Amino acid sequence: MAVLRDTFTWLPAWRHNPQDFLRDAREEDLYVAVLDHRIVGVAAYHRAGDFLHSLYVSQRGVGAGQALLARVTEESAGDLSLKCQAKNRRAQAFYRREGFRVIERGVDPWDGGVAWVRMARG
Repeated sequence: MAVLRDTFTWLPAWRHNPQDFLRDAREEDLYVAVLDHRIVGVAAYHRAGDFLHSLYVSQRGVGAGQALLARVTEESAGDLSLKCQAKNRRAQAFYRREGFRVIERGVDPWDGGVAWVRMARG
């Protein structure tokens, strides 16, 4: 969960735990990027909603994020979307480079008022 703490620095560490990830991922397809026998990235794809629920990499610059996104795109029905926390500028820049654009903005009132952006290709 270190990658979550490193990515979402504005959230308290207690917000990142394996149990929450595994609970959320029960209804999703999980993909893992491996480099030199180490897991360097993970993506969770909710097929029914054609929604990329999460994509995390622990080692940037090795193509893990692009490979995971390409794999999810292969499974997508063509309307792939995702949400990023608004403060996560690095992720938004990555998705823009990969052809996504912001289609919606909002705030999660049940999640402490965290602002988010919804992105989709097209």
